[in-house]
Amino acid sequence: MYPQHARPGPEVITSLDAAEQLQRELIHLNVPGDVHDGYGIALVSVWVGLVVWCHHDGFWWRTGWEPNRKRAIYARHPLPEPERAARRIALRYAELRRSHSHSPLIAGVQP
Repeated sequence: MYPQHARPGPEVITSLDAAEQLQRELIHLNVPGDVHDGYGIALVSVWVGLVVWCHHDGFWWRTGWEPNRKRAIYARHPLPEPERAARRIALRYAELRRSHSHSPLIAGVQP
């Protein structure tokens, strides 16, 4: 039995660490993302309408809109599972890429 002060605890992960870990997992899935950090929260900007908040114990991102309630719908995934979160986010990214075409200016510079 461990004394109270010597008991092993869960690894503490910062919001920035989580965002950078998620970014790496997304890159493995060919999904680009920029990390932004400040005020104790980190964001991974992925695509138009897809920003992932990394804060406390979870990743959060918007998945849709509920017109009857006039509110956004969000998905959440636990911070200790960035690989699984990245797979879910990659699915949302693909969905948004199909539904949001590039502007004519951007379309002209895409490879």
